[in-house]
Amino acid sequence: MSISPNELLFPASDIPASVKASLGPDLELRPLAVSDHARGHFELLTVLTAAPNIGQEAYIDRFTYMQSCPNTYYTVVIVHKETDQLVACGTVFVERKFTRSGGLVAHIEDIAVSKKMQGRKLGLLIIKTLEELGRQAGCYKVILDCSKDNIPFYEKCGFKHKEYEMVMYLDNAPKLVEPTPAPRL
Repeated sequence: MSISPNELLFPASDIPASVKASLGPDLELRPLAVSDHARGHFELLTVLTAAPNIGQEAYIDRFTYMQSCPNTYYTVVIVHKETDQLVACGTVFVERKFTRSGGLVAHIEDIAVSKKMQGRKLGLLIIKTLEELGRQAGCYKVILDCSKDNIPFYEKCGFKHKEYEMVMYLDNAPKLVEPTPAPRL
């Protein structure tokens, strides 16, 4: 399916051709598209965590917001051409710092590979793509958080353990509610 450039989160030309060339002929690597809600984006994210489907309208709102912040959000997806479904994804977002002479830091988030496609090194390909996008953006470092079980994978990708993550969940944060399914006719 052909997707117009204005439907993409960022320009497809930002993805290095060398990375795209390393994919099999059955797969396509590209930026997230506004229509990827219908290609199973939320189902893919459930490989990582609870990812209730927020519905198409909320998805489009979030996508439009992210698209309105150029040079900040880079979500890449791998599409299985035969089924037109997402089989891998990941995001890097760019933080603008006051420290480090106003430097930029790339944060990698939400790396997910469909269980059916694991073993094809798609996670590594996503990481390398996001790393390169961070480099192209001028970031001085790329960081990520992961579970203890995923440390060996990220070490294979060139990451090193440094410091510790802390978290505080806010109980006053708005709760997302799953949309009510449309009635069947």
